[in-house]
Amino acid sequence: MRKAQALQTRPAQAVKRTVFVVDDEPDIGNLLLDAMSQFEIAGKVFSTAAQLLAALDRETPDACIVDLGLPDMEGMTLINEIRRQSSVPIIVLSARGHASDRVMGLELGADDYVVKPFDPREVIARIRSILRRSSDQPQPDQRPELALFEGWTYQPASHCLTSPEGEETFLSTGEATLLEALLRAPKRVLTRDYLLEHGGRDESLDRSIDVRISRIRKKLNRKDGPAHIRTIYGSGYMLACDVKWG
Repeated sequence: MRKAQALQTRPAQAVKRTVFVVDDEPDIGNLLLDAMSQFEIAGKVFSTAAQLLAALDRETPDACIVDLGLPDMEGMTLINEIRRQSSVPIIVLSARGHASDRVMGLELGADDYVVKPFDPREVIARIRSILRRSSDQPQPDQRPELALFEGWTYQPASHCLTSPEGEETFLSTGEATLLEALLRAPKRVLTRDYLLEHGGRDESLDRSIDVRISRIRKKLNRKDGPAHIRTIYGSGYMLACDVKWG
């Protein structure tokens, strides 16, 4: 009886999250692995972009940490390759810390940007924040929601945006959060402060909202087509079309 009671009161084991790290400096990879293990996060380290992309074909991690200075592929190309096939959150590692470099990282489709040299505790905090933001997914027994607007289809669960022609593209976590906020309040002006709070305030880069809105606009852009997201100067942004959820 005691054994049965002990089994009943034993807490359920949490699902371990997995983060892929690609960096050609072994010391950095090992440092991040050690830091993540202290928070029950499993890490896998790769030294080239090719190794990471091959691993992504076999397994989808909960997040990726990408060094822009890899020997076999430019950081921009790698992030575009990841984003082409997955909405997995991406944290950029770079020795370039200027604000313009941070903007470029977001423009590439990354969710966060960390400057080298870094404090491992800061990286872990950013990983955990992104994992919290990306874990709000429908349960398997729930029917996934779809947003339909002007021929477009958006699936919040997978961050997949499908064009009227059937072309699929995946949004970063930050972009997905902003688009969903706009889709759930069509034809209403949402202030930048609201969007910052809604999508996870980025204290290090207040322009994050503008950069991500710009990326969403590029994805929605069609030749001679209407501008679906309007800038209301002095106020914020507005989705200018009707949305049907189903």
